[in-house]
Amino acid sequence: MLGFLQVSAQDTDVIKVSVDKNRILIGEPLQLTVNAKFSPGSIEKGFLIDSIPHFEFLEEPVFDSSTYNKGAELKIIYKLTSFDSGHWVIPAFSINGGIKSDSIGIDVVFSDFDPSQDYHDVKDILEPEKQKKKGWWYIIAGSLLLLGLLVWYLLRRQKNLPPEKPVIVIDPYQEAMQRIAELQNTKLPVREYHSRLTGIFRLYVFRKRGILSLQKTTDDLVKQLKGVGLSITDHESLSRSLQLSDFVKFAKYEPSDEDNSEVLKVVKQTIETMEGLT
Repeated sequence: MLGFLQVSAQDTDVIKVSVDKNRILIGEPLQLTVNAKFSPGSIEKGFLIDSIPHFEFLEEPVFDSSTYNKGAELKIIYKLTSFDSGHWVIPAFSINGGIKSDSIGIDVVFSDFDPSQDYHDVKDILEPEKQKKKGWWYIIAGSLLLLGLLVWYLLRRQKNLPPEKPVIVIDPYQEAMQRIAELQNTKLPVREYHSRLTGIFRLYVFRKRGILSLQKTTDDLVKQLKGVGLSITDHESLSRSLQLSDFVKFAKYEPSDEDNSEVLKVVKQTIETMEGLT
């Protein structure tokens, strides 16, 4: 649930977790803030919390990182909610194999009921007032008028309809290769570059395999791709590349040109391999 990549343990490393409220109504938003400080020499790569029992994530986490003469600091803000009433505990999270945050108790309750308010019993069904009957000739005349207007409208609309355009069937593989080639020839900011690249891959997986990849987190998507026939080596290379793109998009990690080229190469080769497996 919580992982670090190559973080060396030191006594000055700290992780703190806080919430903006300890009692919420069912479905009410809750903000969870994680602050991690790293001493000089620690390699900060960021981490993601995939799930918390009894809670659901409302949106993507917000990352903020900074460096100073005594090390580095990473701040992540999550927005959660819960639809399970009761007293639940957000567990402690650890870094460097032993440094842990405090666990936090959260009460999830229904809206308060005030027993001092008046009790309103269920009312009887009210019968609708009977309308006075109009002459039957009004009904017949109105029906004929509406029918005539409807026929006139349909005939007029049918004459003005434009000719149907032929449906163009988009091949997922050809579209993905074309967009990757365009991305290679376009200079974009690094975060937009990785966002477009992972978007190309997720759209191909959705259209080719029917996997709901556009809504999945990176970890969930990587798990589902274990069943498409990729080799262990290809699957691990893809997992590392997608995680690197997440660090660039969400943790403001600055990759090298070699990193950017390697991620594009892995994504392209994975699409070609998956296409050959179909």
